Amino acid sequence: MDIVESIVNAVAIYKTIRSTSPYREHTREYLHIIQSTNLEGLMIYSKGKLIQEAGVETYYFLISSKKAI
Repeated sequence: MDIVESIVNAVAIYKTIRSTSPYREHTREYLHIIQSTNLEGLMIYSKGKLIQEAGVETYYFLISSKKAI
């Protein structure tokens, strides 16, 4: 729940990086970093990508997360 709260509470994407995974689906796949707090104020760092359905970005697919320093 901490991760969900952090993503929902985020006001912006902290930064965007290009994926270095050899298993990525597309030749250019970007991962988005979100740093935001949960409802108790704990800072959470998450990395994920925006998924498109019918040409519209619809949701953030979580790849990894941890407590932010």
